[in-house]
Order: sequence, then C-alpha cells, then structure tokens
Amino acid sequence: MKAEEIHGMSETQLKTALEDARQELFNLRFQIATRKIKNHQRIPHVKKDIARIMTAMRERELMQEYVGIEEEVAVGAAAEPTSQQRRSLLGRLGRGRK
Repeated sequence: MKAEEIHGMSETQLKTALEDARQELFNLRFQIATRKIKNHQRIPHVKKDIARIMTAMRERELMQEYVGIEEEVAVGAAAEPTSQQRRSLLGRLGRGRK
C-alpha cells in the first residue's frame, strides 16, 4: 500500500485497513510458527503498511488539533491539505521534513 493511497482514505477506511493489516500480521506469524509458510518476506511489508497507516492517522490527528483541518469528508474531495501545509505543521512540531 502506497502513502498516496493511504492519504486518500477516510478515517473509517484507515481504521479498517489497520485492523486488517494487524490481523494479516498475526496470521503470518502464526503460519510461520506452525511451519505452514516458508516465505517470510510478507511480514516486513505488512509491518510497514501498519506504520504508514498509523502515521497517517497521527498526522490527521495533529492537523485537526493544531490547525483545525477536518478531513472526514468524502473520499477524493479537495479538502486534503497541501504538502506545504503538512510541512509547515510538522516543522512547527519539530519533527518535520524539509
């Protein structure tokens, strides 16, 4: 899952995707423990997806808290903050990319 896809999701879609990814990670770990799967390459991908989803959720939480931007609108709407707004918010928090 790419970051652009994640940023295009609504809050409820993010929560659902997070639950699904965590369930998939659990199932993969269980299959490895029972030696039903030999390909371990999927686990890092699922972990990264979980991290991306959690990062997007936290970013939205911070945007709502500090800037007051509501993103719970229809998917694909123009309410998505620009990358410049994101950078400026994250820069003010001392964690931003420049």
